[in-house]
Amino acid sequence: MSYGNTATDARPVTILTLKKMQEAGEKFTTVALYDAPMAAMADQCGVDVLLVGDSLGMTVLGFDSTLPVTMEHMIYHVEAVSRGSRRCLIMGDLPFMTYATPELAMQNATRIMQAGAHMVKIEGGEWLCETVSKLSDRGIPVCAHIGLTPQSVNKFGGFRVQGRDERSARKLLHDAKLLERAGADLLLLECVPDSLAEAITDELSIPTIGIGAGRATDAQVLVVNDILGLTPKPPKFSKNFLVETLDIPAALKKYVEDVKSGVFPADDHIFS
Repeated sequence: MSYGNTATDARPVTILTLKKMQEAGEKFTTVALYDAPMAAMADQCGVDVLLVGDSLGMTVLGFDSTLPVTMEHMIYHVEAVSRGSRRCLIMGDLPFMTYATPELAMQNATRIMQAGAHMVKIEGGEWLCETVSKLSDRGIPVCAHIGLTPQSVNKFGGFRVQGRDERSARKLLHDAKLLERAGADLLLLECVPDSLAEAITDELSIPTIGIGAGRATDAQVLVVNDILGLTPKPPKFSKNFLVETLDIPAALKKYVEDVKSGVFPADDHIFS
């Protein structure tokens, strides 16, 4: 059985595609998912980027955080997603402590890319700049991830909104600029006030992706479990699109349409 995209004439989404969409003022969409059939469905429903996130630790494997996720878990799921998608850009997370040094990051980014990812995502601020630079110099595209970084949940004391006071907001803006300068191709902002996400997006030339970061980012990302109402206690920033459509492909298409039209996120999905 083939899970591939039947639209053989569809052009693959690349970093250049996303940059052109940003410059044209067109929002792009990202979905975090973990298997071949769902990847094929998202591909056919117009999703632009597939994130194989270490969120699979909680959404698929039953852990209470992302920390137990290993490279073997990530490679297995990146390979599955890459077999399902023919058009989307595939982003793969590097899990906890697999990029603690630039050398370790290089080794594990190589493994993720060889498994089928088109770019890697890593969590952290200024301390990551050397790693981002070395990965970029060697042809590995990078999405930097700041704000609520789930791998630092124990440092934060839980899953908490970041950047709500002036000092932490300035630090996030500072980190964002440095990461862009180091060579990051995308920046993911998670659980930050909408005004801060807007300020960061305005300051950067690279596209920004938001989750719980308001409307001003160049793209949105949601976990497929949240889109389909499979999360027992969904976060504030999520939305169940299946309840409106009662059909999985229609739910994915509705998500794409609502992001591109600016309907999602709505006011009740945003942190002030």
